[in-house]
Amino acid sequence: MNMPKTLWNRAASLALLIAAVGCSPLAAGSTSAQGAATTASEAQLSVHPVSGLTVVPLTATTAGGTHVFKVEVAATPAEQERGLMFRTAMGAEEGMIFPMNPPRPSAFWMKNTVIPLDIIFIGADHKVLNIIANAVPYDLSQLPSDGAAAGVLELNGGRAAQIGLKPGDRVTW
Repeated sequence: MNMPKTLWNRAASLALLIAAVGCSPLAAGSTSAQGAATTASEAQLSVHPVSGLTVVPLTATTAGGTHVFKVEVAATPAEQERGLMFRTAMGAEEGMIFPMNPPRPSAFWMKNTVIPLDIIFIGADHKVLNIIANAVPYDLSQLPSDGAAAGVLELNGGRAAQIGLKPGDRVTW
């Protein structure tokens, strides 16, 4: 069938509008809407929109309970070197994990890091070795682990204290 171009454009626009409405979340308050929103949110979090890094769930178990974060994985040397440099914001339930394989003594600094961070060193047993709380933006001081770290977690400054995270607590990702 031969449609005039303007009629074709209108038909295509209408089809896109119907598809968009059909994919919208259900009304707030319904269980299905919450499930749909969670699924959509999880799908969006598989790759971080700013860094392009893979995002995975990380669980911190403290005396006060379990806390789940969505963390970016800085896996390669280049990703680890960049870390959270130049970032101006991070959500309260977000962070970045630096896996260390094999585990090794580590030290971080805050070069070109705009936001204050809690730097949490995690041992091979997934227990917190030590926490550098509220590391100062742009500070070039070495911030070392208290032993061989299998991972280093960065959260917003003060967040570890807010959830009661302490050395000996368990962190898994």
